[in-house]
Amino acid sequence: MALIDYLDRGTLRNPQGECLVSADGEAMRFAEVRELSCRIANKLISLGFAPGEVGSVLAFNDCTAFACTFGLSRAGLAWLPANPRNSEDDSQYLFDFMDCRVLFFQSGFAPLIRSLKPQLPGVREYVCLDEPLDDMPSLTQWLEGAEATDPDLPRSPDDVVILFPTGGTTGRSKGVQMTGRVIHNFVAAYCTTMCYDQAEQPVNMAAAPLTHAAGIISYATMLRGGRTIILPKPDVGLMLDIIERQQVTEFFLPPTVIYRMLEHPDVESRDYRSLKYFVYAAAPMSVEKLKRALSVFGPCMTQMYGQAECPALIAFFSPQEHMPGGQPAPDSRLAACGFPTPFLEVRILDEDGAEVPAGEKGEICVRGDMVMAGYYKQPDKTAETIVDGWLHTGDIGVQDADGWLRIVDRKKDMIITGGLNVYPQEVEQVIWGHAAVEDCAVIGVPHEDWGEQVVAVVELAPGGSVEADELITLCKQALGSVKSPKSVEFRSLPRSPNGKVLKRDLRDEYWAGQDKKI
Repeated sequence: MALIDYLDRGTLRNPQGECLVSADGEAMRFAEVRELSCRIANKLISLGFAPGEVGSVLAFNDCTAFACTFGLSRAGLAWLPANPRNSEDDSQYLFDFMDCRVLFFQSGFAPLIRSLKPQLPGVREYVCLDEPLDDMPSLTQWLEGAEATDPDLPRSPDDVVILFPTGGTTGRSKGVQMTGRVIHNFVAAYCTTMCYDQAEQPVNMAAAPLTHAAGIISYATMLRGGRTIILPKPDVGLMLDIIERQQVTEFFLPPTVIYRMLEHPDVESRDYRSLKYFVYAAAPMSVEKLKRALSVFGPCMTQMYGQAECPALIAFFSPQEHMPGGQPAPDSRLAACGFPTPFLEVRILDEDGAEVPAGEKGEICVRGDMVMAGYYKQPDKTAETIVDGWLHTGDIGVQDADGWLRIVDRKKDMIITGGLNVYPQEVEQVIWGHAAVEDCAVIGVPHEDWGEQVVAVVELAPGGSVEADELITLCKQALGSVKSPKSVEFRSLPRSPNGKVLKRDLRDEYWAGQDKKI
């Protein structure tokens, strides 16, 4: 299946039903979205764009912008998701290296586009989504005369349908080649884990960027003929209003935004009975804050574990498993990331590629049809990441005797201090448990004798106050002296456009000028 198949199936099921809905309630019906995708595809084909080329949409979350991605797909082009919060330099690199050939954009990005045009000789067509510009047409102008019939091009499940940029937390973004087969397996896994009655139509709130996990999650909603309510950004007050007003049944947020939700003064006075699946993913979540979320939102908290190279559903942790018997699961279980999903093989491997016994640490590796085809134009990086058919995730994890997975940390984030391994996430879980802490990052910094020493960088919750010594003592009591921070710094954490904490940037501040970076 291609991306358009989810839209077409939803149209067949619910042609006059609302497909994409803005925060203010303006809706595009399934038949409208499908017709727009056909017109865009026919226009692209008439201009000589060929299947296999790459197109992008530069916009904040928006119904028309997301609909355009289906026009690209119907014409056989791969969609290149472009984060609108990228810097100009990162945007230029993305569009140039990934060979973007057509670019749709919101008028607010016109100054950036004009600055980028001389640097992007490969882009042949620019289209402004919302208004005509002197030198570039609006979408309405551009589509004049375009037919609304389906061009019905031949396609293969191994065609690249999304060229997904990695988060860039360890360097320049790589282009993950997601084929139709990869997305089909993701949607199948999603539908078998996030269950609805046959006649039930989900209401999905897309508040996180559609250029990230929120976008591919929406395909399952479309397939079922459900509504996707698109918010321009994850505004906490607006999200709480939308959940109640639109009877939202599912949505995804990264933990950092959930922490903000839990701090909102109205969070405990709202009605969340419509929620079936409140998905948290993209980063580890504090166990203490997860327990608070369970008490506030009820039995709907759901965890998905994955990465761009194997999207979102390597493992799944259901609402029922979060609250067996109506009570929160033990902390040891809440610290897990779930049970492997049906369509993948998962193993924990050591440095030599041998499987480790249950309960021992190793790298989480996966194999199956949900694994990417490879990195775009980077065969060397592909060969490093996919070895003998196994995707090496870069995550250190443990699989217990019951098959449950727990992520210990990112392999690259591990700290080696005095010859001993310290996994930052273990320390972060303790610090996250303090009521005054909003978020934190634990890193290794240079030390003359130990090689590295453990340092915590802490972002306080609004109105929160705590001394460094109190957090260090808390860690020593829970973890012992070796794993505890030797110092604590209070400041805002650097984040990627997707909201992930950039530990690389923190480390670079301390390791600048060092000959060796452990």
